Amino acid sequence: MWLVPALRFPEFTEEWEEHYLAEYLDFKNGLNPSANKFGSGIKFISVMDILNNDFITYDCIRTSVEITPEEQVAFAVEKGDMLFQRSSETLEDVGRANVYMDDRPAVFGGFVIRGKKKAEYNPMFFRYLLASPYARKKVIPMGAGAQHFNIGQDGLSKVKLHFPILQEQQKIADLLRLINERISTQNKIIEKLQSLIKGLVDELMTVLLKGKLYPFSSFYIKAGEGGTPTTSVVEYYTEGTIPFIKIEDLSCKYLTNNKDFITELGMQKSSAWLIPSKSVIYSNGATIGAISINEYPVCTKQGILGIVPNTNINVEYLYLLMSSSYFSKEISRIITEGTMKTAYLKDINHIKCPLPSMAQQKNITNLTSSIEEKLSIEQELLRFLNLQKQYLLRRMFI
Repeated sequence: MWLVPALRFPEFTEEWEEHYLAEYLDFKNGLNPSANKFGSGIKFISVMDILNNDFITYDCIRTSVEITPEEQVAFAVEKGDMLFQRSSETLEDVGRANVYMDDRPAVFGGFVIRGKKKAEYNPMFFRYLLASPYARKKVIPMGAGAQHFNIGQDGLSKVKLHFPILQEQQKIADLLRLINERISTQNKIIEKLQSLIKGLVDELMTVLLKGKLYPFSSFYIKAGEGGTPTTSVVEYYTEGTIPFIKIEDLSCKYLTNNKDFITELGMQKSSAWLIPSKSVIYSNGATIGAISINEYPVCTKQGILGIVPNTNINVEYLYLLMSSSYFSKEISRIITEGTMKTAYLKDINHIKCPLPSMAQQKNITNLTSSIEEKLSIEQELLRFLNLQKQYLLRRMFI
């Protein structure tokens, strides 16, 4: 069978060849220094560096560590080496990969597996290949575990993927890198608009906080976290029609689409509940503070609150209030540390908040509406760019 991707540059006609990852990489688990070694020394690549960068450079690595010269040699990461996430709480994220693209050597941590380059490949192509849906389908089954999913050197060694000639690798890498740079620029545009809105809201809150304050519990008719139906029961998910909201869905002000659904039975058999449209959806566990207004009825997983506004509360005002620096600071005071950081509703209820009249609430939201419209347009463009990237990852690899 002639193995080529569905979408490729016209000047290339050669068949792609299948190879084990072990033909290109030598795998090694990372270093586990004691806590008192961190803070200075050589840069130390962690899982967060793998997940939060298009590619890893020395300057973007968050952590440094003091190690011996022998350890620096044994755990060195050099330009072109691949780094894999060894352990994850979700099977979907196990084995996520990135590439080191800096001439200055670094080292890597115990939750990371290094793939030391031993054959010729384009490093950025390899990074995008490993992010493609095709490659993820090969890597994910190699993960195993109960509470945490782990992948080992042996599992990665047995993964087989298809590679084109180096010239085609370069063309694919250049295209996807340009798209990622455009996505990065778009994110900066969005961050500036969000900062502008936040600054305006904070100024308004400074004035409002001088007036009478009311407990947050008086701002809603109903509020509560959701819940996740047992994932092993297929009847709770198969052909589900009830939108099931996760943290990644709360990226824009208005929640207009989502990817996951559960069945009526799944909702009944869990603590999930149907939150009416025009409510505030607020993450209060793990990643705290992500917020949206839902445009259609939804239910949520645990760690995400649904808040149905009282009749004297404009949902747009409630959104601005809960997005303000004041509210974030009050939330930070009540966070409970545990397996997962959580701001419990019973504690949020006691936060004192300004409650202007409905007319004043409307005036306040009108002040930010034009900037928010611009923000929505830019966020939609970002969504389109990410869809374009995902399309290319699906079609340009096999």
